[in-house]
Amino acid sequence: MKVLKLEDLELAGKRVFIRADLNVPQDDSGRITDDTRIRASVPGIAMALERGAAVMVTSHLGRPTEGACSPEDSLAPIAVRIGELLGRPVPLVKDWVDGVTVAPGEVVLLENCRCNVGEKQNSDALAQRMARLCDVYANDAFGTAHRAEATTYGMARFAPVACAGPLLAAEIDALTRALHQPARPLVAIVGGSKVSTKLTILRSLAAKVDGLIVGGGIANTFMLASGLRIGRSLAEPELVGEAQAIIDLMKARGAEVPLPVDVVVADEVSALARANKVPADAVQPRDLILDVGPKTAAKFAEIIAHAGTIVWNGPVGVFEFDQFGGGTKMLASAIAHASAFSIAGGGDTLAAIAKYGIADQIGYISTGGGAFLEFLEGRSLPAIEVLERRAAAA
Repeated sequence: MKVLKLEDLELAGKRVFIRADLNVPQDDSGRITDDTRIRASVPGIAMALERGAAVMVTSHLGRPTEGACSPEDSLAPIAVRIGELLGRPVPLVKDWVDGVTVAPGEVVLLENCRCNVGEKQNSDALAQRMARLCDVYANDAFGTAHRAEATTYGMARFAPVACAGPLLAAEIDALTRALHQPARPLVAIVGGSKVSTKLTILRSLAAKVDGLIVGGGIANTFMLASGLRIGRSLAEPELVGEAQAIIDLMKARGAEVPLPVDVVVADEVSALARANKVPADAVQPRDLILDVGPKTAAKFAEIIAHAGTIVWNGPVGVFEFDQFGGGTKMLASAIAHASAFSIAGGGDTLAAIAKYGIADQIGYISTGGGAFLEFLEGRSLPAIEVLERRAAAA
């Protein structure tokens, strides 16, 4: 995937419009509870400022009603936090679509872009009006790359120059390295509660990877497909055929889906539940499988240790409770200590990375959420596809 990059452009005196992802969680009083996305976006803003650009930044926040932006939808708290991180005031501009006043070396935050009528519908008329505000459009919001909206897609079509900001560029480079130019063996870990929600991902990966480790409810469905009993564990019996097809596809390629040889079971999902380790073929009718056992975790760790590239999306157990977190903890440690290039994404995965303190030992952590999953599915992401077309035509 070849796109123009903001860092490679001459920006002095240029009007630069940055579409960031500043959609951060807030409490009931509007205070930001996690500013990770803001902190991640600041380097791109700072770079444009240092190069003498007149910088405009916008983002969505929540799900406002178009044309009726309420105080709860406002980016005002985000403007304050960006200002603190940059060490300068960052004015918030309302009603900005038809004109913004900002001088070179200055930055303004443009109010919630989803308050503009036509944003989510990717209105050409709106995109053209916004594109006239800038000389350079930079998309730095990978988390919205799977959506074709006026500020993520339309502006990239109509702006004089369209490029990727540093966050988006890094994401493209990491995903390309992991899935299109991987060092072998390529190992994918896919956890989660349901096969149905990740069936397309599993099919796509099964055609590419050398090892496919499945966890959580997904693994239970695969265990059913292999003739193992799973008691009362979460699974989708109606998708056993799909699971078997993926196992067969992998086997035909000389690859494997390693299934648990032991599991951790309990009679309920709670912090007080007693965890019992049993062989995978000894699960009782009343048991709930809530983690892989130590032998299975060691087996997975061995596979990871010999990998050239690792793609991680989802834990292998109910790691929120420590007695069911052993498998995910060992898997996380194995990834952290592997010599392979690793990329991880998805909300539960990021929570596991934070819990086990391995963020600095992962090659690349994707904050994309839905965009990350759609990339794993093999889908074209509209916001990246349009930047590729612009770069090819440049």
